[in-house]
Amino acid sequence: MRELSVLEITKAVKELCIQANMVLPCDLRERIEKQAEAEPFPLAKEVMGDIRDNIYCAQEIGVPICQDTGMAVIFLELGQEVHLTGGDLNAAVDEGVRQGYVEGKLRCSVVEDPLRRINTNDNTPAILHLSIVPGEQVKITAAPKGFGSENMSAMRMFTPSATKEDIINYIVEQINTAGSNPCPPMVVGVGIGGDFEKCAYLAKKALCRAVSQPNPDQFYADMEQELLCRINQLGIGPQGFGGETTALAVNIEAFPTHIAGLPVAVNVGCHVTRHAEMTL
Repeated sequence: MRELSVLEITKAVKELCIQANMVLPCDLRERIEKQAEAEPFPLAKEVMGDIRDNIYCAQEIGVPICQDTGMAVIFLELGQEVHLTGGDLNAAVDEGVRQGYVEGKLRCSVVEDPLRRINTNDNTPAILHLSIVPGEQVKITAAPKGFGSENMSAMRMFTPSATKEDIINYIVEQINTAGSNPCPPMVVGVGIGGDFEKCAYLAKKALCRAVSQPNPDQFYADMEQELLCRINQLGIGPQGFGGETTALAVNIEAFPTHIAGLPVAVNVGCHVTRHAEMTL
């Protein structure tokens, strides 16, 4: 049994919140660079170039890539051979978020009650997704989520009679409805299966998979490519100015479901779909 102080988790969460907001994952940077070169529409090409330059400027001078530094979403995989010491895990995660956002001078966007709307002034509490896994390591992923894109997400409880084409049409329709609101080009996370809440979790988790890494199941990998092609044919383009680059990637995560259901969730990420991870 390995002992690990929750202070180490606080420190890691703090670092990851700052890193994720200032440095985009390399595979996503590369995809943006590629599309900046490949985009055939002059205005769209110029916008893609501005997006590319903004990413490198933010990293160089140490400021957030986007002014909306998001609600802190933390995925924490806790090895079952780890014994946490020194305090409460949830409090330790929130303390890491507090330190990261306050000391990192990141915008604090969380309100303590959804209707009374008083800002907590430190971006807590975080959204914590905790899973117990084999081993004696702790893997932490910080995925700050801006709400310009989050607000464009959707979910539908299909019946089992729905076809693959029905699901594809639904996803494409959601992106078409979203239009320029989520700051395209987007990364589209899709969850299929599970139940109501599991499906939404899968869609959010999908946004943390590298855009260069297709689904390991060829059936879903092909579906990802078909969706990407269909979405880019919508012509929304970078920041809604038209063009062929409406989405940078579509990531699908699937899970077993009930014989009577077929849940589908779409979680939209903007062109700065941020995440950073660390293993302790």
